[in-house]
Amino acid sequence: MMKRQFTAAQLRELSKPIVRRLLVHPRLKSAQTILMYCSLDDEVDTHGVLDQLVVAGKTVLLPVVVSETEMELRRYTCPEDLQSGFFNILEPIGEVFTDYAQIDLAVIPGMSFDRRGNRLGRGKGYYDRLLPLLTNAYKLGICFDFQRLPGIPTEATDVVMDELV
Repeated sequence: MMKRQFTAAQLRELSKPIVRRLLVHPRLKSAQTILMYCSLDDEVDTHGVLDQLVVAGKTVLLPVVVSETEMELRRYTCPEDLQSGFFNILEPIGEVFTDYAQIDLAVIPGMSFDRRGNRLGRGKGYYDRLLPLLTNAYKLGICFDFQRLPGIPTEATDVVMDELV
């Protein structure tokens, strides 16, 4: 995997222009309810974005892994709401959110994406089960340039991203 050639600090630096593009994206500016993710060291760093969105008055949701096969969404309000969950991912302890139709924008990480918006995840299928429920959300895949591939294997049930940042 190409990202192993970068240190966590280098990936945080590479995240900055991606996050800047995300923050000025028209879909993000107009969205009221946004599904984000709390980044791991090898993902585009979203830690600073979460609080900026809350300060801007957005409803910010983060995934919480609740079992080997399921995750739920919880509202994020501040860093003190976070605790380490499954896979040592920081997860909010706020209220559970189930009104998926209210989600305007979903910012989705992946191991890689292709030019058609297909996504390759970490292999557990959490997002594969969640994405079909997000019927009204604009799906914005987010990744480093080196994670963009010409094509990736897909299945009929895969949900294609509307756009990549």
